[in-house]
Amino acid sequence: MQKPLLFGCLIFTFLSGCLETQSSKGQDSPPLTQPVVEPQEEDPNQVTSLLGTALPEKALPAKVKQRRQAQLDEARQKYERTPDSLENIIWYGRRLAYLGRYNEAIHLYSVGLDLFPDSYRLLRHRGHRYITVRKFGEAIEDLQRAAFYARPAANAIEKDGLPNRLNKPLSNTKFNIWYHLGVAYYLKGNYDKAISAFKKCMTFANNDDLMVATTNWFHLTYRKIGNQEAADQLLQKIHRRMDIIENYSYHQQLLLFKGVYTDKTLLERAEQENNALNPTLSYGIASWHIFNGNIPEGKNILERILLSPNWDSFGYIAAEADMLSLSNL
Repeated sequence: MQKPLLFGCLIFTFLSGCLETQSSKGQDSPPLTQPVVEPQEEDPNQVTSLLGTALPEKALPAKVKQRRQAQLDEARQKYERTPDSLENIIWYGRRLAYLGRYNEAIHLYSVGLDLFPDSYRLLRHRGHRYITVRKFGEAIEDLQRAAFYARPAANAIEKDGLPNRLNKPLSNTKFNIWYHLGVAYYLKGNYDKAISAFKKCMTFANNDDLMVATTNWFHLTYRKIGNQEAADQLLQKIHRRMDIIENYSYHQQLLLFKGVYTDKTLLERAEQENNALNPTLSYGIASWHIFNGNIPEGKNILERILLSPNWDSFGYIAAEADMLSLSNL
C-alpha cells in the first residue's frame, strides 16, 4: 500500500527539480516565448501633425545638410564658450531649427529666457518654433509678450540665417513678431485677432516681399470670415511688376485671386515629386477653390499638400488645419 505513495513522492521531487532548474535559467535569460525587446529612444524632435500623425525627419539634400551641420557646430562652439550671450543663444537655436531640430531649439530658447526673461527677440524665435511644432497657444503667448517688450525698442533688420539670392536681409524684428502672431491666430482659427495682428504687421512691411507675405495671410483671413470687400481692397496694391526677391509663391497666389493667373497654371508650378505639391503656393490654390465653392477640388489639393516632405512650412500647417475643419463639416 505504501509503494504508490513513494512513487508519487519521487514524481513530485522530480517535477520540483525541473521547475527549479527552469526558474534558475529564467534568471539568466527570458523564456523563448518572450524575446528581448530593446527600448526605443524617444526622438526629442518628434513632431505630431494636427491630424495626429507622426511627421518624418526634416528632409534635406546631403550638401545642404552638411553645410547646415557645419554652421550648427560653429554656433554650438560659440555658445559653449559664452553660454550667457544673447546672440549666441539665438543663433545656436536658429541653427538647430534649420536642421529640423525644433524642440531642441525651443528648449534652448527657454534656457535663454531664464537668463533674459524680457527678451522680445528670444520670445519671437520661440514663438515661431512653437508654430512649427503645432503649439499655437504657446506661440501666441510668446509673441504677445514679444510685442509688449518690443514696444519701446528701436526696430532693426533681422539678419538672415538662410540668405536669399541677393544675400540681402529683408525682414525686421517687429515685422516678424506681428507676422508670426497673425499666422498663429489664423492657424488657431481666431480670425478677428489675426486681422488686428496683420494690420499692425503692415506698418512694418517696408518692402514688396514683406507686403505680399502679410497681404497673403491677411487676405485669406478676410475670406475666411466672408468679408469679400475688405479682401478685395487688399488686392488693389498687388500687381505683376513688384520687386519680389523671396516671396514669389505668396505673390503668385495673390495674383490668382486677382484673376491674373489661372489655377491650372499655378498648379503646374507647384508640382513636386510623388504627386505632392509645394505647400506655400498650393495652399493658396486650394483656398481659392474652397472660397469659390469647389470644396472637393480644394480638399484634393490639400491632401496632395500633405504628401510633401515640407511639413514645417506654414502652407502645410494651414492645410492640416483646413483638413481638420473640413472633416468636421
